[in-house]
Amino acid sequence: MNNLEYYTPQSVEEALKLLADHSPSIIVLAGGTITMPLINEGISFPEKVLGLKQAGLNYVNSDNGTVKIGSAATLSQVQSGSGIAILEQAARSIGGWAIQNMATAGGNLFAPPPAGDLAAALLALDAELVICSARGERSLQLENLYSGFLTTVLEPDELVTEIRVPKPAGKTIFSKFARKGANTPAVVTVAAHLVFKGDQVDSACVALNAVGPYPMRANKCEAVLEGSVLDADKIGAAAEAAANECEPFTDSIASDWYRRKMVDVTIRRALAGIKG
Repeated sequence: MNNLEYYTPQSVEEALKLLADHSPSIIVLAGGTITMPLINEGISFPEKVLGLKQAGLNYVNSDNGTVKIGSAATLSQVQSGSGIAILEQAARSIGGWAIQNMATAGGNLFAPPPAGDLAAALLALDAELVICSARGERSLQLENLYSGFLTTVLEPDELVTEIRVPKPAGKTIFSKFARKGANTPAVVTVAAHLVFKGDQVDSACVALNAVGPYPMRANKCEAVLEGSVLDADKIGAAAEAAANECEPFTDSIASDWYRRKMVDVTIRRALAGIKG
């Protein structure tokens, strides 16, 4: 590893000042499961690193129907403290226990595809981000964070400090299709939250991962579901819509054709699981 300057702020305020003073030459490090392999393998050569482990952002708590997750909270903390099944399942699906004890909720939002499975579950729950800088604080819906492959709408001096998740009012499901049962990248990940009014779907949030440049909401799939009865025909139409609107890619895990095909299959299974 090259010589670099490493900062360990003891508060959010100190972290924001360091970002303001050193951006854009400083990178943010939380768990390090994404960044450190790039540094160790000589792919990334940062001049300065800002570590968040001691900045007070490693918490998970509940407040008036909203779960608040500090951006440096680990996946293990999300599993044990969120109280939301879909988040627990998503966190459990990422890597093994060693990764889950290091990787953070905030870091997972920035994981390159096909990683980022927690982000898909957060999208399905319509999560909101608290974004801070030395200039102030703003809120942003997670679905509006991404602008392209490995790019976001964040300014260089901005930091995601908290993820706010409304406790689900309806039925949720998380389904990850991969080449083996655990500790493996996804071919496709589906997360869904459906609220029913009688037999009809009143609102639908469906998110996909590993089939585009970033975790995405399947808006056309949601439109098919909303206001409908969740029968076999609607499930099929929603799955077809999701398969058509995603942007799959080819890598060592799967081809773009196979990913698109498995979006259709995995959506059908997930919605059938919600229907019961």
